[in-house]
Amino acid sequence: MVNRMQFYIDGAWVDPAVKKSTAVVNPATEEAMYEVALGSKADVDKAVAAAKRAFATFSQTSREERVALLTKVIEVYKGRLKEIGAAVSDEMGAPLPMAEKLQAGAGLGHLMTTLDVLKNYHFEEPVGTAMVLREPIGVVGMITPWNWPLNQIACKVAPALAAGCTMILKPSEFTPTSALIFAEILHEAGVPKGVFNLVNGLGPEVGAAMSEHPDIDMISFTGSTRAGIDVAKRAAPTVKRVSQELGGKSPNVILEGADLTKAVTGGVMHMFNNSGQSCNAPSRMIVPLSKMKDVAAIAKAVADKTKAGDPRAEGTTIGPVVNRGQWDKIQGLIKKGIDEGATLVAGGPGLPEGVNKGFYVRPTIFADVTPDMTIAREEIFGPVLTIIGAKDESEAVQIANDTPYGLAGYVTGATVEDAKRVGRQIRAGNVNLQGVPNDRTAPFGGYKQSGNGREWGKYGLEDFLEVKAVAGFNAA
Repeated sequence: MVNRMQFYIDGAWVDPAVKKSTAVVNPATEEAMYEVALGSKADVDKAVAAAKRAFATFSQTSREERVALLTKVIEVYKGRLKEIGAAVSDEMGAPLPMAEKLQAGAGLGHLMTTLDVLKNYHFEEPVGTAMVLREPIGVVGMITPWNWPLNQIACKVAPALAAGCTMILKPSEFTPTSALIFAEILHEAGVPKGVFNLVNGLGPEVGAAMSEHPDIDMISFTGSTRAGIDVAKRAAPTVKRVSQELGGKSPNVILEGADLTKAVTGGVMHMFNNSGQSCNAPSRMIVPLSKMKDVAAIAKAVADKTKAGDPRAEGTTIGPVVNRGQWDKIQGLIKKGIDEGATLVAGGPGLPEGVNKGFYVRPTIFADVTPDMTIAREEIFGPVLTIIGAKDESEAVQIANDTPYGLAGYVTGATVEDAKRVGRQIRAGNVNLQGVPNDRTAPFGGYKQSGNGREWGKYGLEDFLEVKAVAGFNAA
């Protein structure tokens, strides 16, 4: 039975300093499922003190010890995959098969990738007459979102453990259960006390206390650009490292000569995956202007087949969005798209047919969108695609880069050479060519207001390391 009314601090489940809780709502039914405890600055102080004590010994562990630890974590995690998937599905609405395979599976993927990196990583490297050492940065505060809960937790916790850091995790208050199961997994795997701590709570209280804390050496944050700015401001007086993966408005450029049916179908399906709640979602489809009508027809056919419904029901493509606040925001932006003159091709405001409760959004497509419209500028974070026409390749690139964000980009051309040429010009941390998915060993992160720092693979490990140059290391 997952313990939602306590925190995991210093290797034990403990009561909050002040008794306070919030309801966790099932987005498919709009009903409260249970309460989860909310922490305060006092709980953060306690967790940080435990992490600081543990750092003295854990930072000195050998590669072999950390390899053994991660191996054990993976073994225990595998036994609880289904349970994690069910928790994610209930709390943020992902269809159950997708929650098990992709949501819980992503966590496992990052743990396994990190283990491979750790086995072969060079923590010491001779440079000239000096030796460069890479050492754990210290105590890390981690703040993770609700949209891919395990993906984000694992791609921070796994490399931090591999680096020899200690940590405090604040997961999203909307998806606490999968994080609490994760804490149980680490405990069972024998992670030493104080190395991993979990405090549930709200951003303005627990997140702010972590960002400001003088004994936290680094904040690793994933969430909205607005919240990321607040974290960075609070962290500035203590000059801690801040690594951020923030919002996006990613272009999906389909070039003249590309297989239109394949590219548009794949782009729409990708956009609707996870109900559009991915920071790297291909939300702006940029297509040859002359093909707008054809593209809209292909996209509509995909939207018509996309079924929003009960996450536990057979045949559901997408579930609800996570909460009422998100639903309201998405509805406002859909209305804005109509008001500003975009062509509504599929979906629109209100609940999908046959649904009378739950935070469901109709899979929505707008064609004839211009780059200055609100729906082309703002991150919607729901199953809403905007299709923008470009008169030629150079205009397509210009539109693609005309955004404060730079997390991802997608390019499909007649040949991979065409796609490469345009991909090189897109200002984003991740570019996918010809429909090929991301590689977990490659870095993930953004340009511009999509953040700084990189996660995944060896790049994720290096985010948690300090670099020390030791002159005279090899002197006689």
